[in-house]
Parts: sequence; structure tokens; C-alpha cells
Amino acid sequence: MLVIRTFWSFSLLLLFLLWTGEALAGELSERLANFSQWEKLTSVQPASGDLVYPEWMAGSWQITSTLVDLVAPLAPDIVSPGFEGNRRQLNQPVSFVVRFVKDQPPITGLKIFPNIDNKSPILVADRAFNSLNLARAYLGDEAVLLVKVDPDSPNRQITFLRSSRQLVSIVTARAIETTPDGKFITTEVFQQLFKGGSRPYLNSVESTTAYHKLPTANPTIEADQVTAVYLSPQDPDYFKAGSRPVALYRYHLEFVAAQISTTPKE
Repeated sequence: MLVIRTFWSFSLLLLFLLWTGEALAGELSERLANFSQWEKLTSVQPASGDLVYPEWMAGSWQITSTLVDLVAPLAPDIVSPGFEGNRRQLNQPVSFVVRFVKDQPPITGLKIFPNIDNKSPILVADRAFNSLNLARAYLGDEAVLLVKVDPDSPNRQITFLRSSRQLVSIVTARAIETTPDGKFITTEVFQQLFKGGSRPYLNSVESTTAYHKLPTANPTIEADQVTAVYLSPQDPDYFKAGSRPVALYRYHLEFVAAQISTTPKE
């Protein structure tokens, strides 16, 4: 089973929400520290608008993503599809390019920060480009045809796969946290619908990532990321699982400034 992790989601970096969007102090840090002891977050807010990144994320980056641990907390009673197959990725680095670009924010009557000009360009992920590169890095160039982002909502995208299969991903909620040592932590919750198989498969995914800019001569960022998979209400084991995830994946991410072409293969 493919789990598309967002940078954006990477599930990706939000600096504002309709409300404060801030997680309870230390909650996201605590979740990362307690890797396998997770339950669903309660402090997330509904996702609204695009994800805004800090300025030090601007530009193109070569990412090396390494799965360093995976846990099925409810095994052997409940194991998500694809979990055992994902063991093959353990300690196997995967590289791809992502980019973050300036965009004009939508005109609204709500001023998020009084001291910030809402008309100024904001830094956002190039969602279609990033998701296409991520999916092809894990599945292969031939397996992934196209990624389209809904022009009316940056929080909804469709990944078109071979054999008329599709992955529909919708970001539904977010939370952020900053730490005294300069880490930027974000959580995004999104629904994934796999279409085109023998029957549609729906699940809920939460991606929590702590980003840290390193004090190096060349721009470098490292990140600790955990992706949690939860059952959907349509799953027969939903009530048995309760609020606990059925799979947890921990990744170490390294970002270095990209010096290569950032045009994905068509």
C-alpha cells in the first residue's frame, strides 16, 4: 500500500491557520519522542488554505529519505495492508527533488497576523512537482503517470497510476509547534482513497515532522518524521483499533540544496 507523505505534509509546513493552529505546548515534540505510543491527535484544527513554509525552506532540495523504524502496534490482531512488504525499505535511502516557491495568497477579509501584509507572496510547496517526484522515487517512473492538484483547493490532489488506478489524498487537519532550539514541527492529517483495485480502500494518515536548519556553510536541513496509518470507519476492525494507529513508520530526512535539473521526467 502506498502512503503519500506530504512535505506540505512533508505533509508540509504550515505557519498559520484560521484559528491559531498551534498544538498544545510540547505535544508534537512529545509524540515524536514516544514513537510507538501514539493515539489520534485532538489538538489539530481544520485545514484551510495552502501550507506556508519558513523562508529557509525556499528553493530546490535534494532529499534523502530513510525508513529507520516501523511498528504495527496492534499486531498480530490487526496489520495494515502492505506493512510487511514495507520492511524491504528499512534502512534503504531513497532520493528525490522537491521545491518550494513563492505564491500570492488569496484575498480574504481575515488578517492572520496583524503585522504581516496578507498581500505579500508566501512560500509554498510545489505540490504537483513534489508529489510526482516522491511517488516515482518509491514506485518507479513507469508506475506513476501524473499528479494533479485541485485548482480550487491545494489540500486535495490525485495521483494517477498505471492500470487506471488513482490515489486521492485530502488534507483535513493540521497543527504546528516551534521549539526553543529552532525546530519547526508540523502535523497534517489526511484521508487517502485508493481507487481502481478490486474494491476501493480508504484510510486516514497522520504525518508529524520536526525540521531543523543546520548551521553549515552549505544550506542543509534535517528532519525526523513519523507517518501513522489509522483505519477508516468503513473498516470492519475500526472499533477494535479505536484511536490507535495500525502502522507507524519513522523516517530520517536530509535536505541539501539541489544542484541538478528540477524538471521531473514525463
